[in-house]
Amino acid sequence: MATTRFVDIRALSALVQATGVTRFLEMLAEALREDFLRWPEFDKSARLASHSAVGVIELMPVSDARHYAFKYVNGHPANTARGLPTVMAFGVLSEVETGFPLLLAELTLTTALRTAAMSALAAQAVARPGARSMALIGNGAQSEFQALAFHALLGVDELRVYDLDPAATDKLLRNLMGYPGLRVHRAADIAEAVRGADIVTTLTARKARATILTPEMIEPGMHINAVGGDCPGKTELHVDVLKASRVFVEYAPQTRIEGEIQQLPADFPVVELWRVLAGAERGRRDDAEVTVFDSVGFALEDYSALRLVHRLAMAHGVGQDIALAPEDGDPKDLFRLTTLPAG
Repeated sequence: MATTRFVDIRALSALVQATGVTRFLEMLAEALREDFLRWPEFDKSARLASHSAVGVIELMPVSDARHYAFKYVNGHPANTARGLPTVMAFGVLSEVETGFPLLLAELTLTTALRTAAMSALAAQAVARPGARSMALIGNGAQSEFQALAFHALLGVDELRVYDLDPAATDKLLRNLMGYPGLRVHRAADIAEAVRGADIVTTLTARKARATILTPEMIEPGMHINAVGGDCPGKTELHVDVLKASRVFVEYAPQTRIEGEIQQLPADFPVVELWRVLAGAERGRRDDAEVTVFDSVGFALEDYSALRLVHRLAMAHGVGQDIALAPEDGDPKDLFRLTTLPAG
């Protein structure tokens, strides 16, 4: 009898707690590296987006010869005023051979985890060796995950944090108290947070052409992890910061529409990260070079996350089996399901 494993937010929370947040981030980074090294094997496309004045709803598909995956995700910055998350998501992992859905899973918490793991994986590839300090601009829902991913995967032990909303920084400081290896400094403004940092991560949510980082803030050798700009009309970096940097992206056709480089001509040179991971292209060329990871989130990252969640859920007995497709009986007789006794 074929069934679909369903992992809701409570089940995913239990799975992360059983695994440990930092270990889960490490396992995600391993899965991401494995799949990015198989980049040519995947059928890829930019995500399908439906934009409105208040946000965006997107579908993100990808597949290889074995599995097909997609994510449904929204981005509505004003949601927090309604008691709703800015980002909410779910996803499916299916067999290519049969089309049968193996997994239906929440991807809200998982997206925050995989985004952080992807950021750290990119920094491992292109940040200056020995980077240990990071400015974290935007202390909302993704901030703790970014902090812990860089701590676990790069050894970052000093954070300078800032948010326009003091309550967001209060929350971040409270949640990171349990990690004594992290020294966290609350900065008075963006300039103070960025000054002297090896890595700068921007995580703002406002859907606008913002300039969180300006050229005078940038120092030689910095690595900028630009996460917040992820749809048309939404950016965080001054265009001159990009022009003076070496820019790395996930999937160029999508990033040119949605990322920081939407501000630049279509022929502006970028490097797809998979090429660096595979050794086909150099990452950082010297210690003084400024690098930018223009992160918008790509479907292959969700494929990796769903693959890991499915494996761990089955191994730990987390989640439940549901009948998302007809389970038994004549597969040619779908009408019979309209006449079965209730219950």
